[in-house]
Amino acid sequence: MHDLNLSIPDDYEKEPELPIPELDEQKKIVAELKRLEEAGELTPEILHAFMTGERKPE
Repeated sequence: MHDLNLSIPDDYEKEPELPIPELDEQKKIVAELKRLEEAGELTPEILHAFMTGERKPE
């Protein structure tokens, strides 16, 4: 077997793990993302904000 060099660089900063939202919160997020997509307002920035917890459904 080959020795794979899979070490993580010293300056690598791991993002903190986010808690998984409750099912009701997940449903609200999905509905909000669908609404934004249908309105043509879903951007990569908005999607990122939902995935990182920076933005919550309205």
